[in-house]
Amino acid sequence: MATKTSINPYTGEKISSYQTHTKPEIQEILKKADKRFYSWRETPFAERKKLMLAAASELKSNKEEYAKEMTLEMGKPIKQAIAEVEKCAWVCEYYAEHAEKQLKNEVIKTDAHKSYVSYEPMGVVLAIMPWNYPFWQVFRFAAPALMAGNIGVLKHASNVFGNALNIEKVFKRAGFPDHCFTTLKVGSDAIEEIIENPIVKAVTLTGSGPAGSEVAATAGKNIKKSVLELGGNNALVLLKDCDIDKTIDTCVQARFQNTGQSCIAGKRLLVDESISEEFIEKLVLKVRELKSGDPMDKETYIGTLAREDLAKDLEEQVQKSVKAGAKLEIGGKRQNAYFEPTIVSGVTPKMAMFNEETFGPALSVTTFKSVDEAIELSNNSKFGLGVSIFSEDINAAEKIANRFEEGAVFINELVKSDPRLPFGGVKNSGYGRELSEHGIREFVNRKTVYINK
Repeated sequence: MATKTSINPYTGEKISSYQTHTKPEIQEILKKADKRFYSWRETPFAERKKLMLAAASELKSNKEEYAKEMTLEMGKPIKQAIAEVEKCAWVCEYYAEHAEKQLKNEVIKTDAHKSYVSYEPMGVVLAIMPWNYPFWQVFRFAAPALMAGNIGVLKHASNVFGNALNIEKVFKRAGFPDHCFTTLKVGSDAIEEIIENPIVKAVTLTGSGPAGSEVAATAGKNIKKSVLELGGNNALVLLKDCDIDKTIDTCVQARFQNTGQSCIAGKRLLVDESISEEFIEKLVLKVRELKSGDPMDKETYIGTLAREDLAKDLEEQVQKSVKAGAKLEIGGKRQNAYFEPTIVSGVTPKMAMFNEETFGPALSVTTFKSVDEAIELSNNSKFGLGVSIFSEDINAAEKIANRFEEGAVFINELVKSDPRLPFGGVKNSGYGRELSEHGIREFVNRKTVYINK
């Protein structure tokens, strides 16, 4: 048995310590989850809806309680943490209202007397989730999975076990039957054996590329369904006719919310060289206004990174790019786990800040001369999660959307996840989709039923 400790990244103080589950305890949790599945799958949609709406109500009623733990464990500014909890309530409400229709039998006319496709739950699904959005990443899996009749088992990042237990608490307080959703307090070294357990029918992971590769390999070896939402190196593409002032506001939010710790953050700003000088000048002024400080202060926009090693990694990426010829416009300094809001211009595709994912409040700026060059630069990445295009001519922008190798294209908006729309990437950003009817159908058996008289 090992111990995992949560550390406040802002103060460096210990929050809590947790004893990890032993192998016998893991097996017992999985057995109880499996047993629960056979009764939960028969629970009418009306009852599931009632419970999921109760979970949404619990989230909204106690959002500050849940947000505080989020801020303490990974440094998210408290105002943004509250917003995250509220978004989780939204996804619960969305699937409570729409799941039954999304999973309704699909009648298909054939030469049979009757034929249709039914969507039936698979069983126990393992969710391996990251620390950066410790509630949202989990709920966008849990809400559809539970509404579909599956059982959720969570392996959360070890630095946010308090959040993991709070999520379990949400479902308990909402009245869900025991073992519908359970947290496994384990390290990454336990994942392979859990996936291989015959009780686990499928696995979903949000996290890094290396972690995704290992999970996909284990799931594939055991012929189990997997969904991966991995890293991103999203481009913010600014065409010369964009509204500069509005675009700056959106780009700042796209890069710096959650202290830049987001897979879908806009990390590479690609700007038409004819407007680049004006844009960078105004951007620097806007970023300088961002308030850094205590994440518990509701006025704070930039908190700390979740761990000091993450800040060191970002510092190294910035320094490498500057040494290679890029220009530091603002920021660049680190103090423990805090990293200043940073803008680096003159970044080329050969530099670290262009070809590596930067996970923190640092934005690279690269100029282009034509739309074709902008598209080429955007696609010059091993990732393909999303891209934002900014232009006053939305028809022209829409016409080039199909040329971007991404899971999502947002025009005049930052890339964001919405319960009503499918979310996921291509290339090294993973496969499968979360959210919308596409997400809820990832972990179901699409069963063909064919009837003749």
